[in-house]
Amino acid sequence: MAVSVTTAARALGIGPDKAYRLIKADEFPAKTFTLGEVRKVATMSLWEVLGLRP
Repeated sequence: MAVSVTTAARALGIGPDKAYRLIKADEFPAKTFTLGEVRKVATMSLWEVLGLRP
C-alpha cells in the first residue's frame, strides 16, 4: 500500500513543498517510490516513522 506525498506530509506535520524538497535531497524519513509518473510513500514505512504498528 502507498499514500500520496501530500497525505504523508500532512501526517508528518509538514507541507507538501517541504516533503518534495526532502525527497529530492534523499532526506525524507519514509520510503518513497515512483509509480508511473507519481511519487508515492510506502504506508508501512510511514507508520514506522510515526511510531505506529499495523
